[in-house]
Amino acid sequence: MKWETVIGLETHAQLSTRSKIFSGAPTAFGAAPNTQACAIDIALPGVLPVMNRGALERALRFGLAVGGKINRRSIFARKNYFYPDLPKGYQISQYELPVVEGGAIDIVVDGGEKTIRLTRAHLEEDAGKSLHEDFHGMSGIDLNRAGTPLLEIVSEPDMRSAAEAVAYAKTVHALVRWIDICDGNMQEGSFRCDANVSVRRPGEPLGTRCEIKNLNSFRFLQEAIEYEVRRQVEVLEDGGKIVQETRLYDPDRKETRSMRSKEEAHDYRYFPDPDLLPLEVNPAMLKSIESGLPELPRAMRERFQRDFELSAYDATLLTGSRELADYFETAARGADARVAKQCANWIAGNLSARLNDAGLDVAQSRMSAAQLRGLVDRIADGTISSKIAKDVFDAMWGGEGDADAIIAAKGLKQISDSGEIGKIVDQVLAANAQQVADYKAGKEKAFNSLVGQVMKATKGKANPAQVNALLKEKLGSS
Repeated sequence: MKWETVIGLETHAQLSTRSKIFSGAPTAFGAAPNTQACAIDIALPGVLPVMNRGALERALRFGLAVGGKINRRSIFARKNYFYPDLPKGYQISQYELPVVEGGAIDIVVDGGEKTIRLTRAHLEEDAGKSLHEDFHGMSGIDLNRAGTPLLEIVSEPDMRSAAEAVAYAKTVHALVRWIDICDGNMQEGSFRCDANVSVRRPGEPLGTRCEIKNLNSFRFLQEAIEYEVRRQVEVLEDGGKIVQETRLYDPDRKETRSMRSKEEAHDYRYFPDPDLLPLEVNPAMLKSIESGLPELPRAMRERFQRDFELSAYDATLLTGSRELADYFETAARGADARVAKQCANWIAGNLSARLNDAGLDVAQSRMSAAQLRGLVDRIADGTISSKIAKDVFDAMWGGEGDADAIIAAKGLKQISDSGEIGKIVDQVLAANAQQVADYKAGKEKAFNSLVGQVMKATKGKANPAQVNALLKEKLGSS
């Protein structure tokens, strides 16, 4: 009997405020250790936290974007535990009354759509960071990150594979960047996931879960889940029991390892923070934030399918980021469905490959959306063939100008004169009597060879459709 995987994710998104959630200390990444931690962050006696309005606004923006319930009144709690990078001995978080409850994230996996329910999204402060390198066997503590505002997004255990978990994480990552609440930089720790993984026989109650902490890449997330599922299945099939615990993923060994036993909520002794008043969200504030939301990815996907007749796959790909969607929309503005599809193909193909090779984001592209549209227009009106267009694209990427200038400078205009093409076809047929005979004997490959000979003679500039038509006409009448 098969095993069923059950996964829930806890995602931590560092909010893009310039100061920390309860102090005025800066949040900029990369400062020298312990230079951005103020008296509040390190919990000196007598200091009091003050809520950052910008952090609340960003949490509300997320709640509205996922269709969650916004609690007009929410409270902060103290989550008590000891760890060297937590100077207060507790973390200020939200427990019983978070700012956002419920909501959902729609993901696309293997061409199908699935809805992942959200449990909650709550505000909290980040901890500092333990440093274990270059300390001669000792560890150091950097408290720069302590107090950085986090939005913890908790899903229901609705995912059934590592692929679904990665699709969900990527969708949340794209959304928090789309609505401009988090820069999503996983290398810097701005966006990281904890995966709760268990297995069970289909139809049985949920199994014992293990939490894999601090996964800061989509590849590590997938590898960690796949390993953990295999580990748990092996333990159970050997007659053992899964112990609820927190585990870490070792990317070098591609395995998870035990870190500590997993705490329950009561272990943290949550209680309302006496230094912070409840958060009150008034209707005017909520209305202002809602009116400032951009068009969301799902709505844009549906509009791209409707207005440009794109497939669901293409529309999903092009709304993978707000920058990519804006690039496509600029390129396809005013286009018919055929040209829009060509724009989508060039963006997903040649442009994406070039960006990946150069390590660039689409916002840093060496080719503007208007330039790409100029290239597609020259293909659509027959000025150049699709094959020649690749050479023009390469020249454009190299900074040689726009499509029209390159086509003119290099003499790349497509030959569409049937008389001129007909003369070359006659020459090719006369010089390839054996291939003509093979074609007449039913060998279709011979026809392709003749097409290639004509295209070679015209240096790829002959209109392929005309070449095919003229060859068939002349071969049929000879």
